[in-house]
Amino acid sequence: MMLNLVDKIGDWNPQLLRELKGRLKFFNVAIAVATSLLLQLVVFLYQLREFPDDKYSLTGTYCRLHETYNQRSNLLDQQQNLFFQQLSSYQQLKPAEPTILASLKTQYQEATTAFNKFQEHLSNNFCPQNEIDWQLWWRDHWEYMFLSFSVIFIFTLLVAGTYLLINDLAKEETRGTLNFIRLSPQSETSILTGKLLGVPSLIYLLILVALPLHLWAGRSANIAFSYILSYYAILAASCISFYSAALLFGLVSRWFSGFQPWLGSGAVFLFLFATAGLASSDSNSLNNSIAWFRLFSPWDTTNYLFPNLYHISDGSFLKNWQFFYLPLGTSVVSVLGFHLLNLGLCSYGILEALKRCFRNPQASIISKKQSYLLVAFCQLMIWGFTLQVGKGNNRWDEQVGNDYIFLAVYNLVLILSLIAVLSPHRQDVQDWARYRHQGVSSHKSLWQDLIWTEKSPALVAIAINLTIVTIPWLVWVSLASITDANDVQTLLSNYIDKFKVLLAIALSISLMMIYATIAQLILLLKTPKRSFWAIGTLGAAMFLPPTILEFIGISSWKYPTVWMFTTFPWAAIEHAGVTTVFMALLADLSVLALLNFQLTRQVRLAGESATKALLAGR
Repeated sequence: MMLNLVDKIGDWNPQLLRELKGRLKFFNVAIAVATSLLLQLVVFLYQLREFPDDKYSLTGTYCRLHETYNQRSNLLDQQQNLFFQQLSSYQQLKPAEPTILASLKTQYQEATTAFNKFQEHLSNNFCPQNEIDWQLWWRDHWEYMFLSFSVIFIFTLLVAGTYLLINDLAKEETRGTLNFIRLSPQSETSILTGKLLGVPSLIYLLILVALPLHLWAGRSANIAFSYILSYYAILAASCISFYSAALLFGLVSRWFSGFQPWLGSGAVFLFLFATAGLASSDSNSLNNSIAWFRLFSPWDTTNYLFPNLYHISDGSFLKNWQFFYLPLGTSVVSVLGFHLLNLGLCSYGILEALKRCFRNPQASIISKKQSYLLVAFCQLMIWGFTLQVGKGNNRWDEQVGNDYIFLAVYNLVLILSLIAVLSPHRQDVQDWARYRHQGVSSHKSLWQDLIWTEKSPALVAIAINLTIVTIPWLVWVSLASITDANDVQTLLSNYIDKFKVLLAIALSISLMMIYATIAQLILLLKTPKRSFWAIGTLGAAMFLPPTILEFIGISSWKYPTVWMFTTFPWAAIEHAGVTTVFMALLADLSVLALLNFQLTRQVRLAGESATKALLAGR
């Protein structure tokens, strides 16, 4: 029967069979099972450390008499404090009656004596065994065990599984077997599925052995079975998303050599640790785009299902969670559905990128068409989580205004990442330019090539992505409320401020296009390690000017004109005039035109030289 199962696995997915045969050895399986059993024993015994014995306190939570004794203790403590305050107040009076003062001292001493005797009674007497609520104790401690295993499952699966996947790809690359896998007749989906299911198989086994106790603990703690299944669904979706990202990272980060697994798993650990801290903060103030990034972590949804995970009074910030003002947090179905949808869409996008990079390691992670979809999806998510009704913040234009820093930073990182991913290198541009020069691709217009073809320069694609990013900003600026204007002067001032913001948006777009053009020009050079030169040049162009200006004391509010020509013109937009912003925009557009003229010339020369070299070779 086992042989038939092995044959069926091999017929369905040969890569999975290869991974399982390499890992499910007797010694490895025994170690995994023993580790899981030992972990279960440790968690169980750790929870038994508070087992109510014959010296359990009368004021303990599980003693049925604890309410009576706590009330008596609180009453005696209040009486003692009251007499002490009366005595202190009367001693400050001049003159003080000796008789009343002596009476107050006597009352205070009697209250203190009664309190001390009661505390001594609590210390010398313990809760009778028949007065201990064993049913409540076991329910709570089964819940503690269930939650402990839930946290262990998340860290073990996501951190250890990520490490194993990246380490496996690094070993395959070192041994040279990864190229043989690429040349196999299996589809990319089959190979990647085999990796996802086979490489962390020992981690799966460790979790499966602990699963019965986890289920038993959950049911014994009276946790709804549907909630437990929902937790498993979130955990499985998180594994698919993190593991897919781990495979992609392993394919595109070959230059890290043996440091790849530690870097990837360390990043996952830090992300989980940070989001766990945010989920336990008992804060409902996250009505901004940070909520989307927290949604990639399973902590908030787990806390939503099991509120005692962090002992937060209202369960989780997801209780007040909204998306474009839709109250998703009011229903478990909507929270889980949206979380799974988000993870599913992201996993699908990562798997598509994996398919592109697996067969051809030199290919870009995403195509130009996929970049448009990616940018649109990111805008939908970050703006959807920005528009939430918060305390004292019910106007949508004010919500965007309070969150514009996050939006600007996210979009800056997104566009810079697309510049790095979409910009083709010298050989690709030469091939495209040669075909254009020879008229091979004449059935397509130049604009179609620039928009869709991967080997063409990426400037038009970057411009389209910047347009997608800009559209929500333009809507916000054009519809921002000006109802507070009480006179013509204030109304005119509001319109001037809007026009200045529009100029600043155009200024930011021109800067991004300048950076994209510089990156493309550097990638066309014949020098080695062009990617590092491009990254270094853009980093220097972006961060050195504002750093130097701040260091020498040229602040944005003192010299806004100078800051208009840096990467962060928004820092000076409030203090700059409309004319200053407009002149800065004209200067940037002039620089952009000159750079693009040079880029066009370089591409044309590359196409002509490639054609001549091809003809000479014939």
